[in-house]
Amino acid sequence: MNRYPPIAEHGMVGDLQTAALVSSDGTVDWWCTPRFDSPSVFASLLDGERGGHYRLAVELPDGDDMTVRQLYLSDTAILVTRFMASGGVGEVADFMVPNDSSAPTGVHRLMRVARVVRGSLPFVLSCQPRFDYGRHTHTLSRTDEHSAVFHGPGTNLHLQSTAGIAFHEDGNDISARFTLSAGQAAAVVLTSTPERDPAPPRPSLAGVADALETCRTFWLSWLRSCTYQGRWQDIVNRSAITLKLLTYAPTGAPIAAATMGLPEQIGGERNWDYRFTWIRDASLSVRTMIDLGFDEEAHAFRHWLRQRIESRDTPSAGPLQIMYRVDGDPHLTEETLDHLEGYRGSRPVRAGNAAADQLQLDIYGEASDALIVGRDIGAIRGWHALSDVLDWLADHWDQSDEGIWETRGGRQDFTYSRLMTWVAFDRGVRAATEFSRPADIARWAGVRDTVFRQIVERGWNEKRQAFVQHYDTDVLDASLLLMPRVGFVSPHDPDWLSTLDAMDEELVSDSLVYRYDPTASPDGLRGSEGTFNLCSFFYVEALARSGRLNQARHAFDKMLTYANHVGLFAEEIGPSGEQLGNFPQAFTHLALVTAAMALDEELKKAQTGPRHGNHGHPVTHGLTAPDEDTGGGVTGG
Repeated sequence: MNRYPPIAEHGMVGDLQTAALVSSDGTVDWWCTPRFDSPSVFASLLDGERGGHYRLAVELPDGDDMTVRQLYLSDTAILVTRFMASGGVGEVADFMVPNDSSAPTGVHRLMRVARVVRGSLPFVLSCQPRFDYGRHTHTLSRTDEHSAVFHGPGTNLHLQSTAGIAFHEDGNDISARFTLSAGQAAAVVLTSTPERDPAPPRPSLAGVADALETCRTFWLSWLRSCTYQGRWQDIVNRSAITLKLLTYAPTGAPIAAATMGLPEQIGGERNWDYRFTWIRDASLSVRTMIDLGFDEEAHAFRHWLRQRIESRDTPSAGPLQIMYRVDGDPHLTEETLDHLEGYRGSRPVRAGNAAADQLQLDIYGEASDALIVGRDIGAIRGWHALSDVLDWLADHWDQSDEGIWETRGGRQDFTYSRLMTWVAFDRGVRAATEFSRPADIARWAGVRDTVFRQIVERGWNEKRQAFVQHYDTDVLDASLLLMPRVGFVSPHDPDWLSTLDAMDEELVSDSLVYRYDPTASPDGLRGSEGTFNLCSFFYVEALARSGRLNQARHAFDKMLTYANHVGLFAEEIGPSGEQLGNFPQAFTHLALVTAAMALDEELKKAQTGPRHGNHGHPVTHGLTAPDEDTGGGVTGG
């Protein structure tokens, strides 16, 4: 077993309340239960010795060659790891049956099916849970040779096998070795339950086969709602499934990623916990989910968001905080797990997220847009809550904050925060007018226009000929790639095209996009980071909307080569093309989908009618070429 496999060498399975990562050598090295944000029971991804793991794989004698491949069954979240050797071909299928109920449950079943299709192969099983991030010991009890129970704090793990796999005790852990021949299969089911719940019934191969079919049917049925019919169907479907897997079904709240502590730089300190719901990320997903045809998911999150706005249950000064737990709890105390080594020595390992206490004013723009895009904010209580938020924002918008990237280097007047403040009042004025709702429209419109003028006057840097990160710098920031999308500026406005050109020169490296330059704009943290996949897909969308279609399509095609073997993306791409940061990241897959849809739409327009100018920068593979795209729009929504 590779002690620390590459971050990208994983697939993910889940049941819409929790998720597990399975490495390409058949090891479950990350699983938290009963929720995404619960303490881990397997976390060897963060400490190969203390974290705990669960492996089921073909294991050959030293010196024997074997090829391993991992894939998803098409359009499902059923992960198959195939082992091909001179003695035969075998595989392990991993899956969890989705539970799309609004009721949370403490019972979760991770199912693993081993089978051989040719020849004969030896398998090894090793189950070594380490409860509470490896901080709590456990005991083991047995009922028969095919069943074992790991007793942890408040949670039991029931390991049960079908005939053909006999368990052996290894201290308080379990191991097994068995051989299967062509046509034979065996299954192992690991079920987490609350401490006092009875043991689940013993699994049978037929029952596990039925569960697998139920899982397959769920995903195929769910994808039928997808309206996307564009050029990149497979990767868009995979991204949609990933977004669904990262959504907590009981509340409709999506998390940012399945993991915590995976580094943005190997050996560095930029290691955060992403198992929570960010107002920004989730709000930006609403329009995309609606455009994909997943109205129920968009509606569920808007309902969750309205509850946060109406309750105003937050220890922060504002009516919203930037992130919550999946059940809406605003308390996310950050602690460091000093007993864990960290992925390849990347410390500290953090659980919880202190950024929850930051002031980030942009969230009010994203939240307003998410609520109003669904055209159901006409509900009386929802409108009163949003109206109160905008009244609060009218009194507090003109102050420094920590900004979208949650920097820890002090507050600034971030241009992106002002941009989304403009969005908040723009959407509020439109909704109040359209729905004939009571509101101080004159005041909201006045603030909206003041913010607009401030951004144009102070967010624009004459020397750089670009909109910049904050009012006291000339540093660029990739978050401003969203300026055309939110309607602040036309994608063909000369000022926007000049900003895009400046980003090309400073932030873009062969289609990969950095958030900003931390050496020129210190963020309070040591070390560096890779390019942000989110920003790279924002860049593709901005290029497409600006008419630079050749450049956009080339950048998009390049970005897709950085996906892992099963189509998943982490947060960043490192200097050698490796994936870095928490995995898989929902925001990245969201941006991938919006980029694909924007490209499809603009390519269709280009094929069906003439456009002003041409299709943008030619692709020159590093050769110098003139900028033929001069644009021609005007600033304004």
